[in-house]
Amino acid sequence: MFYSLFKYLDRVYDLPGTGMFQYISFRAAIAVILALLITIIFGRGVIRALQRHQIGEQIRDLGLQGQLEKRGTPTMGGVLILLAVTVPILLVGKLDNVYVQLMLVSTLWCGALGFLDDYIKVFRHNKEGLKGRFKIVGQVGLGLIVGTVMCFSPDIVVREHVSAPVRQEVNESATGERQLITSTQQISVDNIGEKTTKTTIPFVKNNELDYSWLVGGNKTLSWILYVIVAIFIVTAVSNGANLTDGLDGLLTGVSAPIIAVLGALAYLSGHIVYADYLNIMYIPDSGELVVFAAAMVGALIGFLWYNSFPAQIFMGDTGSLAIGGIIAVFALCIRKELLLPIMCGVFLAESVSVMVQVGYFKYTKRKYGEGRRLLLMSPLHHHYQKKGMFETKIVTRFTIISLLLAAISLVTLKIR
Repeated sequence: MFYSLFKYLDRVYDLPGTGMFQYISFRAAIAVILALLITIIFGRGVIRALQRHQIGEQIRDLGLQGQLEKRGTPTMGGVLILLAVTVPILLVGKLDNVYVQLMLVSTLWCGALGFLDDYIKVFRHNKEGLKGRFKIVGQVGLGLIVGTVMCFSPDIVVREHVSAPVRQEVNESATGERQLITSTQQISVDNIGEKTTKTTIPFVKNNELDYSWLVGGNKTLSWILYVIVAIFIVTAVSNGANLTDGLDGLLTGVSAPIIAVLGALAYLSGHIVYADYLNIMYIPDSGELVVFAAAMVGALIGFLWYNSFPAQIFMGDTGSLAIGGIIAVFALCIRKELLLPIMCGVFLAESVSVMVQVGYFKYTKRKYGEGRRLLLMSPLHHHYQKKGMFETKIVTRFTIISLLLAAISLVTLKIR
């Protein structure tokens, strides 16, 4: 909205300051400030409204310390996160950008899926919420949409670029040795965007993997494979985020570094000079995702104002499924989905802990007649709670681990 308005004012009337809205960095700063203010200012009103309508968390007694004290805490607070993300994007985002459109659709899609789950739990008094198969159908549907758009949208391309030395000068060093210095001032880019299934793979020399290589170069099969990968990524990451949301401030603290790194990678991939310097794929228009990432980080940090221990509000599945879906689709847009096992290492550990616990229990029950457990409880954060570790310590340590994994993800740009 404001982007188009100020672009028009700058072009027609040349008003002072209107050109600032053309800079991604300026709009990203505005987005993070707006998102923070929306969550902090409206957060208390949302909490009171939820309390007034008795929309509280139904807690099952699992024998965890301090668990029953959370009974009745307002839930479905993910609506506040969705509001804090979408409003800044609608105001300062470039709405004709296909990547921004994909992110908005993904945010509202996963938010609606989570909202339906919370609604069934709270208003229908069904602790199981939306049946698992319907969640999967919703996640598969989003993955199908994202994968198809990435495959067939003419606006989504990768461009090849090469450095072109345009100036040479001779410099005489202090030792009298003459040195030839080449200065690269111009980068040539081909004007034909390439529709490709290439993606980034960490710790590999050329840092690229083309899905077509896995199917013998068949283009049709490579696009089908890409859509399947997109479906898997969306489903896995959104479920991993949902499982991680079990302690006060845990998911918000773990997710903020992930979104920040994705924003940094989007900026580098969408900037031709930095993409050339780092020898990574140049993805035109993907830099606009920095504004979305900024709004998301602002919304998460602002929500943490009320969600930190002791939580005054829970995000519910409305927030957790949306956060997971946003991370998954964001990574697909900038072709960094194979970095997610590193960036989302906490999500991965939480998901694996549940699968291993359930699998081992079923195996031992079939073999020995009684089920046994590898962990005291799953997901993983509950295991540490059972061991007597205090909730805030678990959240702090998991957040530190997420920060470390985020740093490692950035380092992969140079380690090949």
